Amino acid sequence: MTDAPPSKRPRFTHHGAASDDLLSPFLPTPTTESQPGAAGNGLNNIDPFLSPATSWGIDEFSLDPSYLASQEELRSLLFTTARSTAPTRAGTPVGAEESGSGATFNIKQVLAKGRRVQYLKNYISHVAPWLDMFDSNRAFGIQLPALAKQSPPLLYAILAIGARQLERKEKTQVSFDSLELYQEAIRLLTPLLQTRDTQVIAACVILCCLEMFTASAQDWRRHLEGCAAVFDAFGVNGFSGDILQAVFWCYARMDVCGALISDGAEGTLLKPCKWLPPDTPEDFAESLFRHTSSPDMYANFSVYLCARTCELISDRNKYVELGEENGCDDAYFRDRWIRLWDLLANWALSRPNEMLPVKTTTTSPFPHIFFAHWAAISSNQLYHTSCILLLSSNPKQKAMLGSSPIASVFWHAKRICGISLANPHEGCLNNAIQPLWIAGRLLSHSSEQALVVKTIRHIEALTGWTACWRVRDLENVWGYKIRAEE
Repeated sequence: MTDAPPSKRPRFTHHGAASDDLLSPFLPTPTTESQPGAAGNGLNNIDPFLSPATSWGIDEFSLDPSYLASQEELRSLLFTTARSTAPTRAGTPVGAEESGSGATFNIKQVLAKGRRVQYLKNYISHVAPWLDMFDSNRAFGIQLPALAKQSPPLLYAILAIGARQLERKEKTQVSFDSLELYQEAIRLLTPLLQTRDTQVIAACVILCCLEMFTASAQDWRRHLEGCAAVFDAFGVNGFSGDILQAVFWCYARMDVCGALISDGAEGTLLKPCKWLPPDTPEDFAESLFRHTSSPDMYANFSVYLCARTCELISDRNKYVELGEENGCDDAYFRDRWIRLWDLLANWALSRPNEMLPVKTTTTSPFPHIFFAHWAAISSNQLYHTSCILLLSSNPKQKAMLGSSPIASVFWHAKRICGISLANPHEGCLNNAIQPLWIAGRLLSHSSEQALVVKTIRHIEALTGWTACWRVRDLENVWGYKIRAEE
């Protein structure tokens, strides 16, 4: 595959959020120049932003005027909260109308309406494991439901995402219970955002996850901007501890997905340096992650390294293709590239036992690589994704690595695909959509291509998460359509 001529990369369009200095890192610069498919990293052949919502047609939920208005209301609330960083006293207790008892609410009465118990069960059994896949303490599956007994907005957020996932799986097209629950969660959040309570921040992230079910590629980052601004303003990072730390890493994985979707045009909204404790030098990151002695945090280290990879490639593309004076010239790029490649190599070599595969079998067309630990699945996949991106961005440096398998983008691509085929965890399948896209466009054999398409279609059918728009993107790269039965 040859590089296309360099051109201006697509930039995200700003949709009218506030212009406060605090928020500037999260508000993309408007531009009228957009030439999709620029080839800054040698892999871009199509516009990844113009894709259908789902394999079974347009999801009416995402077009509902009430949903769009509520979504904009939540986004505005988050930006307003981020601008006002000083904590305030808690607002007037809400949820009293559910119980008639003043400062408390009756959870049994809330759950007695409609299918809400079913939505809660669906959240616990299906959605929470996605969100907890890098957290053995199961903050989303155990700790947040316990907090929700005293937190109406958190309870409604949990019910809303539980309902939305069920609607997606059942392909519901009218009468969305999730919309009512989503709106109620926002209403209950409004007077409480300034308190910075853990359950309030967690509710915001859960609602953001709900929005991602049907987020189009061009709007992905827009859904994340509010949460990024709040995390930055409140000083929440990947080492905040307890539930806030788990909530942060859930957000961080979505932020990395957004960066991967941008195809080298942008890094993460929240810069990787903000993922570390304040004033932590970048060179200390590796020891910081290692000293936690936690397999989960070692997996999060892979997420962080992928964010660093996206940041480097974006900086280089902006310097070369847009003429941005960010200092990422040849020498600086090469130095950052080598340091990041060494970090990735060390990550793979120093994986604790929990991050290693239980069994690896050489099969065709992809190896069978099975992991026992949830976090190992996606973290290894992101490691291979980062390697592909780095190797593709610097062919000269790649040539210096010799004939080792780790210097081959095809070796990494096949392992990405093999991991998804061997590991059925639904959360890790959702997390695999963008890595499968990056790997899939390198594949040339029809049997490999058909299996990747089948895997992506399976992800959407099994989880309800929008995935099949990447099938069309892959077919555009390959130049032909894959039949559903293949």
